[in-house]
Amino acid sequence: MLSSAHLVPTSVQRAQSWICRSSRSFMDLKALLSSLNDFASLSFAESWDNVGLLVEPSPPHTVNTLFLTNDLTEEVMDEALQKKADFILSYHPPIFRPMKHITWKTWKECLVIRALENRVAVYSPHTAYDAAPQGVNSWLAKGLGTCTTRPIHPSRAPDYPTEGAHRLEFSVNRSQDLDKVMSTLRGVGGVSVTSFPARCDGEEQTRISLNCTQKTLMQVLAFLSQDRQLYQKTEILSLEKPLLLHTGMGRLCTLDESVSLAIMIERIKTHLKLSHLRLALGVGRTLESQVKVVALCAGSGGSVLQGVEADLYLTGEMSHHDVLDAASKGINVILCEHSNTERGFLSELQEMLGVHFENKINIILSETDRDPLRVV
Repeated sequence: MLSSAHLVPTSVQRAQSWICRSSRSFMDLKALLSSLNDFASLSFAESWDNVGLLVEPSPPHTVNTLFLTNDLTEEVMDEALQKKADFILSYHPPIFRPMKHITWKTWKECLVIRALENRVAVYSPHTAYDAAPQGVNSWLAKGLGTCTTRPIHPSRAPDYPTEGAHRLEFSVNRSQDLDKVMSTLRGVGGVSVTSFPARCDGEEQTRISLNCTQKTLMQVLAFLSQDRQLYQKTEILSLEKPLLLHTGMGRLCTLDESVSLAIMIERIKTHLKLSHLRLALGVGRTLESQVKVVALCAGSGGSVLQGVEADLYLTGEMSHHDVLDAASKGINVILCEHSNTERGFLSELQEMLGVHFENKINIILSETDRDPLRVV
C-alpha cells in the first residue's frame, strides 16, 4: 500500500513549499538596506558607478521576497513579478545613465514604471560586490585551484582614521605662550590637537601635532604665520585613507602549484559551467605552457588588468587592442563573455544573504537571467 505522501500531486507539493517559504517574517526596507550595507559597504564601489537603491516604492515598504539577478531585463522583470518579489537585487544597475523622462518608449524606462506600479524596490551593488572580500572576484578566483590572492587595485577606507586630511606639526619653546597657542588652536572647528614634550638642540620644547580639514588648514596657517618662528618650523603632512585588507578591484592569484594552460582552461569552464570560451595565446605560448600567476577581473577587465604581470588574464571581455597588447607580452588571455564571469556568484550570494538575514526573508534566484551572447 502506498503511503499518503506519494499521493500528493507535485503541483500541490510546490504550492505547500511556496506557502511555507512565504510564511517567513518581513523586513522593513530601511532595515534591509542597512543590513545589505553591513554585508558589503556601498563605499567599496567605484566613484563612476551607480549603486544602491535605484527605485523606491512609496513608504512604508516591507520586503518578504528578495529576487536576485545579474541583469534586470524585461523578461527577468516578468519573472520577478510572477514570483511576487517586492525587492530586486540586480547586480548590474538597470539605471546607469541619467533618465530625462519616464515613459513607455524605452525598455529601461518601462522597468522603472513596472517596478513602481507593482511596489517593487530595485537595488544594485555592482562594483561594491566586485571589491568586497567575499564578492564576485573572490568567487571567480575559486575556480582556479588552490591559490593565494590579493586585490590588484586595493580599496581605501571611506574615511580618514582621524579628523581631517592634513597633519601639522611644530614645536613651541619656553619663550612662547604655550597656553595661548593651544587655546587658539582648540578654538578652531574641525581640529584635533595633541601635545607632548620634546627636546631639540638641547632645549626643552613642546611638540604640537594637530589634524585638520582642508578648510581649517588655512585658518591654522593664518594663525601660525603671525609668529615667524612657529610658521617657518611647521611641517605639513598630507594624510591618506588606509587600505582595506582583501578589498579592491580584480585579483592577482598565485597558484600553489603551476598547471598547464590546457588544465586551467578546463578548470575555468567547469567553474563557470561553460562549454566554450575565447582564448588568445601569448606570443611563444602553447596549451602546454605553465600557468602560475593569474590576473582576473569579472566583467570588463581591460582597465583593471592593464600592465599587470601574469601568465594569464581572465575576464569577461577586453578590447581587441588590449588583447593584442597582452599577447605581445607573452600573456595568455581568456575571455568568457561579460556576465558569464559574474552570474555564477549569485548562487553563492543567495546562501550568504540567507545566513546574513537569518532566513528572515525569502531569497530566490532568477531562472531566466542569462548572458545575451551565444556561441552558434
